[in-house]
Amino acid sequence: MLKAASTLGVIFFPAFDWAISRTHPEREERLLYTQDQFREEGLFDIDGISEHRPLFATDTDILRAHFCFPSVDAICTESHRVSAGGAIQAARLVMENETRRAFALVRPPGHHAMKVVHGNRGFCNINIEAVMIEWIREHYGRKRIASVDTDCHHGDGTQDIYWHDPDVLFISLHQDGRTLYPGSGFPNENGGPRALGRTVNIPLPPRTSDAGYLHAIEQVVLPILADFQPDLVINSAGQDNHYSDPITNMLFSAQGYARLNELLKPDIAVLEGGYSIKGALPYVNLGICLAMAGCDYSAVREPDYNQAALAENAETMDYIRALSEEILEGYFNPEPGDFEKKGDWFIRERKIYYDTDGILEQQREQLKDCDQCRGLRLVKSSSSHILTCLGVELPIDCCPACEREGYEAFHNKHDDYLVAQLLDQKNKRFEYRPQK
Repeated sequence: MLKAASTLGVIFFPAFDWAISRTHPEREERLLYTQDQFREEGLFDIDGISEHRPLFATDTDILRAHFCFPSVDAICTESHRVSAGGAIQAARLVMENETRRAFALVRPPGHHAMKVVHGNRGFCNINIEAVMIEWIREHYGRKRIASVDTDCHHGDGTQDIYWHDPDVLFISLHQDGRTLYPGSGFPNENGGPRALGRTVNIPLPPRTSDAGYLHAIEQVVLPILADFQPDLVINSAGQDNHYSDPITNMLFSAQGYARLNELLKPDIAVLEGGYSIKGALPYVNLGICLAMAGCDYSAVREPDYNQAALAENAETMDYIRALSEEILEGYFNPEPGDFEKKGDWFIRERKIYYDTDGILEQQREQLKDCDQCRGLRLVKSSSSHILTCLGVELPIDCCPACEREGYEAFHNKHDDYLVAQLLDQKNKRFEYRPQK
């Protein structure tokens, strides 16, 4: 019998009861062929690779990561809760040393869901990885966590959630935002005023293949991880960089994905995108599982794999080499951020479009420039879905002055908010002030 060099727990939740629409890429049968491939290849017959049931994320689990307007139930279906619960189960297996590594093969995905959530954008309602990270912190203390997002689309939601958090390093490798949704993820997006350099974006040109992608992993991601020295490495394991994916323009292969995970050595992987249901996902997921378990993955090949056709273009490779040097230099010597400030508050004003649900949000975020703690955060948000919402977040190290000011803002009856939400990370309180 084959034996895994590193024990691996696999949490499988295909959400056969949930789809955006019958013909949408994010639909019920997305993981059906992956499930068949695992059974046919005998993945769970390998000693040390085990399958586990997902958990069910509670309101509190979700509210540690999000302001959900008008409520969690208005944002989440049961499938979203189980998907997030699958990520939590992966974390539990690793943190309790039941397995060395874990892979949450779950849907719906989550990395486009930002701190404030009004609905579905980029196929995502809640950020399942952020829910998992906050669950880890709640149960196992404040860890230094590196989140490496290898989805083809920029992980703008995860970036937004940890924009101000110096304890989370967020790295996103993705197709250049000038050519693909969501149109963001450029090197100058490198973190908020209290977490400068803790966001690293690597926008790769269309038609990047295994050689270029793995160059960025080896020459940028691994040196940055070595410097940051995280307690945990998490891979947002999107698979839409594959050469057969119908909605992207990259040339990555199953062998490339397996090698990526062999190099990255993530403690936990969480599935994100990937929509080549037959041509890619069964082989990519198998390769990732074998690589995470320390097993031989050399025989994992797509039926139409053609190495010569997927060879890296010399011009593309030169571009990636130069980009890698630029990004690595920017991490170790970050440029001072151009942050708007009014009095004691850093200000960020944005318009955010929810493409799936057709919602336009207008948001004003204020971060207190406090010399005693990380600073109180106030988020004022309105949208075509619900008007005038307030989010109040007290940081884990919140000082008495910011705590007092935050609670005053939350309970202020004179402010005309339909709904207000409190995230008190210090005292572990998560409350709603309901609609008027």
